[in-house]
Parts: sequence; C-alpha cells; structure tokens
Amino acid sequence: MALENLTTETPNPRTADLDLMSPLEFAKVMNDENLRVFEAVEKALPEIAKTIEIVAGQFKAGGRLFYAGAGTSGRLGLMDAVECVPTFGVSDGLVIGLIAGGERAFVKAVEGAEDSKALCVEDLKKLAFSAKDVFVGIAASGRTPYVIGGLEYAASLGAETVAVACNYGSEIGRIAKTRIEVDAGSEVLTGSTRLKAGTAQKIILNMISTGAMIQTGKVYKNLMVDVLTTNKKLVDRARRIVMRVTGVGYDKADAVLNETHNKVKPAIVMILNGCNLERAQEILKENDGFIRKTIKPSGPEQTAFA
Repeated sequence: MALENLTTETPNPRTADLDLMSPLEFAKVMNDENLRVFEAVEKALPEIAKTIEIVAGQFKAGGRLFYAGAGTSGRLGLMDAVECVPTFGVSDGLVIGLIAGGERAFVKAVEGAEDSKALCVEDLKKLAFSAKDVFVGIAASGRTPYVIGGLEYAASLGAETVAVACNYGSEIGRIAKTRIEVDAGSEVLTGSTRLKAGTAQKIILNMISTGAMIQTGKVYKNLMVDVLTTNKKLVDRARRIVMRVTGVGYDKADAVLNETHNKVKPAIVMILNGCNLERAQEILKENDGFIRKTIKPSGPEQTAFA
C-alpha cells in the first residue's frame, strides 16, 4: 500500500487548525483523539488473546519472545522487554527487543537501518532465533522492511509470527501467522506515529507480555509475586505483597523474606503451608510456579482478602 494511502499518513480533519488552538483546546482535541485508540484496540482483543496463548505456550516449551521494530515501534518493544525483568523476575534473555540500527538507535535515529530486511535477519541469527521462539513484528505503517525481513526469516524456520500494525490490510499482517491490526484514525499531527499509533502499540505490548506472564504463573491474584527486589521501593513492595496474601505483619514478612533471599513466592508458600524453604521450593516446582495450586484448601489465605 502506498504511503499516502495509509490511515496513519492521512491528514486528520478534526485537527486541521492545530496552529490556531489554545493550549487547552489542543489538549482537549488530543485527548479526544486518544480515546479512539482504546476503541480500536478493543476490536483486536481476540487476536491479542490468541497471541498471549501463543507466547505463553512457547515460554513453557523453552522459547523466547522477540519484539522487532524501527523508530518508535522498536523503542516500545525494547521498553516492554526490559521492564519484564524486574516486574516478573525473568532473565533478560526471555523477552528481547530489537530495534533497527541496534541499541544506539534507541536514543538517536540510525539513517537507513529500517529499510534493510537483512539487518533484522542478522540480528536474529546473532541471538540464535529458533522455531521455539515467537517473533512479534511492530510497525505502525505495517510495511517496514526491517520488520518484514524478520517475519520472513522467522516464518522460514517454522516459528510463530505476529504482526502489530496500525493500518488494516498491512503488508506485515499478510506475512505473519497472526495479525493484530488496529486503526485509530489519522494522527493528531499528520504522520507522527509516536502519538496514537504509539499509544496503541504500547497498550497491545502491555497485554501480550503481562498476559503471557500470568499464564505462566508469574502473577497471583493481581500481585507481582516474582518481583525482583532491586531497590528499596521493591524490597518494601515484596514485604507488603507477602503481608497482603498471608495476613502476617511486617516483621514476620520481613523475617521470612530474608530467609528466602527476598523471593516472594516461597515466602508465601512457607507461611500459608507452614513448611520450610526447601519444601516450599519443591511445592512450587511441582505446581509449575502457580501459587494458587500450592495453597492448602483450609489455609489462612482463604480469609486473607476478606
């Protein structure tokens, strides 16, 4: 599809006089336009749910999740990948973000990088991408060569491929096994896909990664039970999670977490099941890390959230 025919490149009649608007008028029209993003994403929920199932399944099979994009799309993928580590306690090699031009392109554009199919293939080969992995190509236009190259290579290996585009009938959507296409209408600032398109992409990536982590036991109720305690805030959060689930006081939560080296899951299981650390770790392993499966039916957890 020609660039001028893409929704993301079409002038928005509702914002034709941006340069005449007061700051408040501008803020209001931009907020109104942003509301259209949520409506557009809602239409793609079945495909997003399918992607969550795919990613969770490949995680369980030993696979990884790769995001790839150029510019804003690539930066959003990198952000989501990086944030999975402290939030869910996973290794930094489980969710990987690739951006055309490499890491330096995160802060400064690398001219021409997004126009090369081969660059993405090279990036994937360096990381030993395989059929067990999932490749999610992100492109607002839906036609970025860097992303297309990655999708084609991943497909040639038999890997699961997903396209995230902000135009219907996208080129990357035609290549991928699963297509997530949203159309939130023209941008507030014509062609500036860091705005509505970027917001849509961020929402979608949040759903994919968080949903897949939930499906693999990284969440109990709505709590981050595999959170990494890498700063004072997160150390305190870990204690409050244990307190909330088990009903114990701060001192008890602190004592047990010190014993588990700040690992929230075994601390919860130790308290609720009245067992030692070794047994708690065994129980978690037997239940694939899902806390709900480890708790005794008559345990105190039944009243902890009353």
